[in-house]
Amino acid sequence: MNRLRSFPSKLRQLGFPVRLVSLFLCLLCLPALHAQAAFTVVGPDGGDARAFASVPGEPRHLYLGTTNSWLYESLDEGATWHRLAKLDRGDGFVLDNIVVDSAHPSTLYVGAWKNPNDGGLWISHDAGRTWHEIALFKGQPVQALAQAPSDPHILFAGTLQGVYRSNDSGANWTQISPPGSHEIHEIESLAVDPGDPSTVYAGTWHLPWKTTDGGKTWRNIKEGIITDSDVFSIIVDPDHPHIVYLSACSGIYKSENAGTLFHKIQGIPTEARRTRVLMQDPENLQVVYAGTTEGLYKTVNGGKTFTLMTGSDVIVNDVYVDPGNSSRVLLATDRGGVLSSNDAGVTFTPSNRGVSERKIAALLVDNRSNNQKADGDAPATLYAGVVNDKQFGGVFRSVDAGAHWDQLDAGLDGRDVFALAETKDGAIVAGTSHGIFVLGAATDPPADASDARVPPVPRTWGPGNAKSQPAGDPAPADPPPAADVWQPRNNIANTLLKTSTEIHRGTKVNIEKTVKAPVVQFESLVHALDVSGDVWVAATTYGLLTSHDQGASWQGGPVMGYGDYLSVTAHGNDMVAARDDSVVISSDAGQTWFPMGMPTMLTHIHRVVFSPDGTLWLGAREGVYFTRNLGKTWMYIIRLPLRDVDDLSYDPAAKRILVSSRTTDEVYAIDPKTMTWVWWQTGYQIALIRVAGDRLVAASLDDGVLVGPKVPPAPTPENAPAPTPLRPPGS
Repeated sequence: MNRLRSFPSKLRQLGFPVRLVSLFLCLLCLPALHAQAAFTVVGPDGGDARAFASVPGEPRHLYLGTTNSWLYESLDEGATWHRLAKLDRGDGFVLDNIVVDSAHPSTLYVGAWKNPNDGGLWISHDAGRTWHEIALFKGQPVQALAQAPSDPHILFAGTLQGVYRSNDSGANWTQISPPGSHEIHEIESLAVDPGDPSTVYAGTWHLPWKTTDGGKTWRNIKEGIITDSDVFSIIVDPDHPHIVYLSACSGIYKSENAGTLFHKIQGIPTEARRTRVLMQDPENLQVVYAGTTEGLYKTVNGGKTFTLMTGSDVIVNDVYVDPGNSSRVLLATDRGGVLSSNDAGVTFTPSNRGVSERKIAALLVDNRSNNQKADGDAPATLYAGVVNDKQFGGVFRSVDAGAHWDQLDAGLDGRDVFALAETKDGAIVAGTSHGIFVLGAATDPPADASDARVPPVPRTWGPGNAKSQPAGDPAPADPPPAADVWQPRNNIANTLLKTSTEIHRGTKVNIEKTVKAPVVQFESLVHALDVSGDVWVAATTYGLLTSHDQGASWQGGPVMGYGDYLSVTAHGNDMVAARDDSVVISSDAGQTWFPMGMPTMLTHIHRVVFSPDGTLWLGAREGVYFTRNLGKTWMYIIRLPLRDVDDLSYDPAAKRILVSSRTTDEVYAIDPKTMTWVWWQTGYQIALIRVAGDRLVAASLDDGVLVGPKVPPAPTPENAPAPTPLRPPGS
């Protein structure tokens, strides 16, 4: 009893306002329910792809490494993929090197890296079902991996420390480069002579090296190579091992005397010199593909000339050529995922079915579309906004719960999408890295704002879109329907008070008049939108903007001298917007703003949202808060086991507040009446949580959109506890 009685005073000592203390005790014993159910990744397809490997003798059986610790498998040569294994519980491991044992194809080796201080080497002996990590390489970035063609028991691995060798299929490893060497370290690439496992080529971040005695001695093979060149890839001709190709940041080089002298190959422009991978055609060794940061190049004459085979906006990380059908070529690319060709690289189409490595920053559920369908159980329409994918990104739409997605990027010009919102009339609005856009011709501004109209942007098709393209730059194609083109809505038309002097009855009088300021174009990042009412409001890095004409024009800017607003919400004429360290409120639909009183312990504010009854909810580093009187008093859910709250949203069907944090894979649904909650473990890092129909839908940080379990109805027990009304101090 003494401890319980002293608890309120302890809270006050920690800085909690008196008005919060009574609620803390009220909420200490409220029950929570764990609803355990699986979340499924549903796309959108694509993202970053890093490396291929094929099973010897089975060219249709492929493996794919990604930038998010996941290894994928395909049994139909890349037509479809499925997730095989996540090699580390943490996200962000880049799987750049995959080796399938040539003697025992069920044995797989995967080298990975995350940063200069993290990485590892994993081995599976059952085709990827189970894995174990090699202790020697734990914490070491493994950036190169090779198997000796003449002896499958011999393997080589390259790390920042140097070159390692295993003579027993990876069970034991020995460093064969001089320990502590300041020259033979930071290994980026490895190649082994096809007939002699003692001859090894190693590419470093500055120059290539070679050993012919299994690592006892090494020599620099830099003749003909520009000094201080990162060596990304080395290949040795399997029939003529004296022919060696290597790629570096300074270009592509070829040696015809086993590396004694290199000469630089011409034909690849300077801007494409960062050639990440070289790949010979197994059927015709005169054909070599060069995957660069500025597209795919190809030579058919042993490097005498190269031809650009894709658009220069394609970043190629790896190339796979079917050893039995050289017309079949796959590319692992940044942003565009896997691209496939059936005509030796003349045209490419996406081949990402089952690959979802997208970073979702915005998620919108259009449940209105359900109500308009004859089938009451038809899935809601989903919109996902992605970042970092440029022409392969934008917004994706699914009308079948994520089974298929359409890319809606026309008019966005590669902008990142950070916010998606729906108007009361059903129009879709996007907040991007550079401005605000409205989807479709139906949302054109009214006639009196015709000066703000911008015609649709013509569409061109590039790699990653739904059509194939010829070699070279993307060819123009028919534009999409007007309803699928994003229209910019970025005119800021503020008004100013202008003072002029007029003479009235012989006396000079200063007259203040409201005049229109020059219209300027808004191009700042948009973090959040609320377009649910007659007045739209946007939280941007520039400040707070409002529009009274469906986005045809905007008014506003910095509020009290500050920009960088992260979140905004509206309830009638009441609007609330949050920065990292403060909140402002408007009671006149954004015409004037004032500071809102906040709990003193808050350090980082991330999200604000109104529920339909006018309750304002706030998510912060310290947890979830709410106020029913616009900030006069605040309440805090002390037992909610979630901190660093990044997102809040209101689910009108179940009448719950949905809560998520980027620091955990758990999501919560709070019943505002009983202050009880249900929680789920998703298995993924979550950026946003929503409800589509009767199911949870989540946006992940790296894995695309997830569809989860059904949401239970809001609990209504007869004896459910309710928060004790707060009273003014001393009453």
